[in-house]
Amino acid sequence: MVQLDDKGFGTRAVHGAGPPDAATGAVVPAISLATTFEQEAVGKPLAFEYSRSGNPTRAALETHLAVLEGASHGFAFASGLAAEDALLRLIASGEHALLPNDAYGGTIRLALQVHAPAGLAVDTIDLTDLAAVAAAWQPGTRMVWIETPSNPWLHIVDIEAVSALAHQHDAVVVVDNTFATPALQRPLDLGADVVVHSATKYLGGHSDVVGGFVATNDDELAERIGFLQNAAGAVPGPLDCYLVHRGAKTLHLRMARHSESAAVIAEMLDAHPAIGEVLYPGLPSHPGHEIAARQMSAFGGMVSMRLAGGEAAALEVCRRTEVFTLAESLGAVESLIEHPGRMTHASVAGSGNEVPGDLVRLSVGIEDIDDLLVDLQQSLG
Repeated sequence: MVQLDDKGFGTRAVHGAGPPDAATGAVVPAISLATTFEQEAVGKPLAFEYSRSGNPTRAALETHLAVLEGASHGFAFASGLAAEDALLRLIASGEHALLPNDAYGGTIRLALQVHAPAGLAVDTIDLTDLAAVAAAWQPGTRMVWIETPSNPWLHIVDIEAVSALAHQHDAVVVVDNTFATPALQRPLDLGADVVVHSATKYLGGHSDVVGGFVATNDDELAERIGFLQNAAGAVPGPLDCYLVHRGAKTLHLRMARHSESAAVIAEMLDAHPAIGEVLYPGLPSHPGHEIAARQMSAFGGMVSMRLAGGEAAALEVCRRTEVFTLAESLGAVESLIEHPGRMTHASVAGSGNEVPGDLVRLSVGIEDIDDLLVDLQQSLG
């Protein structure tokens, strides 16, 4: 068995699920379809008893992704929002959570339209402003939810600073690490208590699976999250677990290519007359550049841009691309383009979390960079 304690991220990505199968020598975890498992006596299961509570394929994935996040506990869920739902259930009715005002629309919808009516107090604020965080604090604040880089604004939050402030008040800090992934950013090392992912995105990386993941080093939180995972039952099937596990093995290679190409595209867009503003933390002009450079090893594959010609120009760019596919989601090998205001963030239209119509989001894939540049240039006219 490969000892991973002193190994680099790439080695962890390849070997993080553990050694080959002891019985067969298989180097890939088997897809175990069993829903129930024989017990040696009444009430004495072996490793597993019922697949909602635990499954060999899921266990391999949870071990694998926890290793990548530097966590002692990992929990796989049926989707990113199922994982987020479990985390929001950690705080009781009447208690208070602070969420970013630029978070993924589905996260805000879940908090404000599902959990708030059930009694959770929620405020969405600018988490890049520590003074605003302190001003919004309430006696009942129990959780701070960070998304960095954020979706689709690519804002950067100082994880260490916000975590230090929250821990002064015994609040839990959750970081959505979907955009950066553990290949580029390790929130638990920066003071966060919990990391959450939409595994549908970069962890899976191939647009063929929906999943979520939560990691923590806190034993008490882990016990509560594990209870919720089993009690609510929003768990992934074995094939889904296998697909995320397969994708995660190449995470380090893909994130390097995504980041390299996105940086080139951001520089091209920054100089283009049709673009009013480029949102990419790798640009020195980005207001969060210095923080991103400190807490990330590279700047990721997501680029947002605001069209100088307004919403009509933004929609036209989305219509004209050929290599960039017009589709929701992100983080896979193929490049995607979308209009957040009318697509992924339509649920927050008309609110203070609304995304402007002139904004277009790019998920830069791993195609040849020259082809991506030509495609964007022709779409911009």
